[in-house]
Amino acid sequence: MMGVFRTLLSRYHAPLDDPRILLVRFLGRYMNRTIIVHRGLPVPWLTELLKEPGGAGHFRFDARPAPGRHPTPIEWLAHRHVLPFGLPVPLIVLVREDALRVRHLLRKDRLILPSEIPWLLDEIDTRYHALLRPTEQGLAATAGIPPDDNRIESPYGA
Repeated sequence: MMGVFRTLLSRYHAPLDDPRILLVRFLGRYMNRTIIVHRGLPVPWLTELLKEPGGAGHFRFDARPAPGRHPTPIEWLAHRHVLPFGLPVPLIVLVREDALRVRHLLRKDRLILPSEIPWLLDEIDTRYHALLRPTEQGLAATAGIPPDDNRIESPYGA
């Protein structure tokens, strides 16, 4: 899918805030990675996340607005495409070539345990709250499971 965007962008010069350029830059930086979009994380929860195997590998993006400048690709994605779903924050975004899968990290109004994130990511291909597919026009959004359904299947049950 990246080839479609690079070909399209090579045909003309666009401003840095052009959505197609922002999408190409975003995908180039975050492909095959996870991003936790939040508005502040509790220090004890973050400390536990960083202790988990691979927990430090999740990019963390604070989505509180920073007005007055051109948006970075991650700011553009979070504010224009992820947060408008109205899902509870924090969210995890799995970035893959075919689509971005979004799922919130709350269960019964409480943050899930950092140790549950790998199980959540194991099932995010089929159990996501939102799906964003890259197209030549930008991102096409699709809703997934209801926001109040955030059970996680684990080796120990749901």
